[in-house]
Amino acid sequence: MPKLQINPVTIGRLAKASGVKVTTIRYYESIGLIDPPDRSEGGQRIYDQKAVERMRFIRHARDLGFPLEAIRELIALSRNEQRSCAEVDEIARRHTEDIKQRIKRLKSLERELCRMIKECSVDRISDCRIMEVLSNHELCASEH
Repeated sequence: MPKLQINPVTIGRLAKASGVKVTTIRYYESIGLIDPPDRSEGGQRIYDQKAVERMRFIRHARDLGFPLEAIRELIALSRNEQRSCAEVDEIARRHTEDIKQRIKRLKSLERELCRMIKECSVDRISDCRIMEVLSNHELCASEH
């Protein structure tokens, strides 16, 4: 995808160009994920093309579920373009494993909830199996 040259932009335009809310951009700036921008004479934040690209990178990584610390690592690694991407691969593998574990946990939760619903008589709250199981974790069929 060709890079579009974007003239310096305000935080509002950066938000629009990257699909990230203004408050989130300020947060990313405060935690060092993006460099502090230059300021206009009036004190307004002014971002360059590099900031737009960085925000798009962060947004896409967040959309893929990468945690902020992993994104921080990836940004640090990207500063040396001649470096092997083995560490990047490891970060992606670690994230993939985390996703697999979350999926496994969610499937377990789904099975447990379906079991609770199936066992519910749908009569009165006092006889509700869902309420009973939610009140006593020992009644669950699996650990979750």
